[in-house]
Amino acid sequence: MAGPSSSKPHFSGQPLIEAYGDFGFRLEGQRFEGAVLLTPSGLYPWPVADLSEVTAESLSPAVSVKSSFDILLFGAGASFARLPREIAEMLEEEGISFDVMDSPAAARTYNLLMDEGRRVAAAIIAVE
Repeated sequence: MAGPSSSKPHFSGQPLIEAYGDFGFRLEGQRFEGAVLLTPSGLYPWPVADLSEVTAESLSPAVSVKSSFDILLFGAGASFARLPREIAEMLEEEGISFDVMDSPAAARTYNLLMDEGRRVAAAIIAVE
């Protein structure tokens, strides 16, 4: 399932997450099925259903704008999971700070940091 993310964002800028669940998200009144990657350059579909599927290619929209955010939040789904070691090492080599949590916590944390005006990106797997 992991593959390249769309090269064009669905929004310019970063929308807040209005709702999540039922295997998708609602942002700016629009429903998006599956996982999402939110960066300062916009919203991208993220072709990941489990953190074990994360690849450098799937994170390329975030890595390409790494200087525009201070932390990348990962939502691992319904429960906590770890990033593959090679992905964690790649992020560290790129100088990208990251935190991994379950998806509901990642969505709440993303919105809170956005409300505070913080520079944040998020890669969140959809939950039921």
